[in-house]
Amino acid sequence: MTPLSALLLRVFAPFAAGYFLSFLYRAVNAVLAPELLRDLAIGPSSLGLLTAAYFIAFASFQLPLGVLLDRFGPRRVEALLLLVAALGAFCFARADSMAELILGRALIGLGVSACLMAAFKAYTQWFAAEQWPLINGFQMAAGGLGALAATSPVQWLLQWTDWRGVFVGLALCTLAVSALVLLVVPERGAAAKGETFADQARGVAIVFTDRGFWRIAPLTALSQASLFAVQGLWAGPWLKNVNHLDPPAVVQMLFWIALAMVAGFIGLGALAKHLQQRGVPVLVSAVAGMVLFMAAQLLLLIAPPRWATPIWLGFGFFGTSGIIAYAALSQSFPARLAGRVTTAINLLVFVAAFAGQWAIGVIVGWQPAAGPGQLAASGLRTGFAVLLLCQICALIWFVSAGRRNRSIDPVHQELPPNDGPAGPVFPK
Repeated sequence: MTPLSALLLRVFAPFAAGYFLSFLYRAVNAVLAPELLRDLAIGPSSLGLLTAAYFIAFASFQLPLGVLLDRFGPRRVEALLLLVAALGAFCFARADSMAELILGRALIGLGVSACLMAAFKAYTQWFAAEQWPLINGFQMAAGGLGALAATSPVQWLLQWTDWRGVFVGLALCTLAVSALVLLVVPERGAAAKGETFADQARGVAIVFTDRGFWRIAPLTALSQASLFAVQGLWAGPWLKNVNHLDPPAVVQMLFWIALAMVAGFIGLGALAKHLQQRGVPVLVSAVAGMVLFMAAQLLLLIAPPRWATPIWLGFGFFGTSGIIAYAALSQSFPARLAGRVTTAINLLVFVAAFAGQWAIGVIVGWQPAAGPGQLAASGLRTGFAVLLLCQICALIWFVSAGRRNRSIDPVHQELPPNDGPAGPVFPK
């Protein structure tokens, strides 16, 4: 076995499995929504809140995560946090009250909060720098495969068990991946002490007070949050109540949306790199992709139902454009701040995803349902329109801020002379 093959098996495979589970947890409620609404006797607002609890717990842990990864290493941190995710899945499966459901979902979000950041840190330790873009792309694709697994495979499992059984199975899989990370991934020397929390906080302050960051961050955060809020829950109810698809067709469409996301993760990143080599800035590619994502959302609202399939495929494909914006942001800051740039934008993305996913549920709940097991199509349209309007406002802000400050100007006064820009970093 070549050294590269050994690294792929012992380093990449365990961390990719963790990110696979992270995306599966994120998206699974889109398929389980009818069962959750029926069995728990809850409304759309409660469904949005309990599903979105994943995002707020995920977001709350982003800032201290960098310190833990530096101090204890990615192997230990991810293995421990995956135990928390497994506990959350067990709690969710056994929950009988809304509070218990939210607690379980929040523990899941906290437990998978390191699945991408820990992987990227491990890859910088074990793989050569020229291999990072490729290995990062495959890591993102593993997440997309998790979204795929949350569609037809989950629907198939529902023939043999209920949603509680699905979460018990997910908990057992999470325990297995935790053990895989802990026992298979090699240790890279002694754990480093890294920066103190105060040092980390000062770096975060540099990012959050930078004008260039606040020019790009709102558009990036709202674009990614809209993808997660819809694909992770509300795409299924939309397909059922607006496009009037039967349950098997809904699951099939969710599968194709997830497949389009996998293609977007890999294809748009490769295209942005190709265009950058031809002189097109990464930021231009990112914004163009996010504008196309907004166009797909607009078409969902106004196009006839027969266009649903290509529009939803465009939604999944161009919804990944925000990843490119992460790279643009990272390249605009010194290398020592790369992790804090990523966790800062992650914080905004997942707070926005929490708010957006819950807000759609609240808006849907304001409208009378057409019948038992149905959600108001007008409420779903209004909720989706609100998300789109927020992104349009962020785009207007991006353009207007760019006119006032034509160059992104990170805070360079604290830079050591030899500290260069960070390389591309991918999100979540």
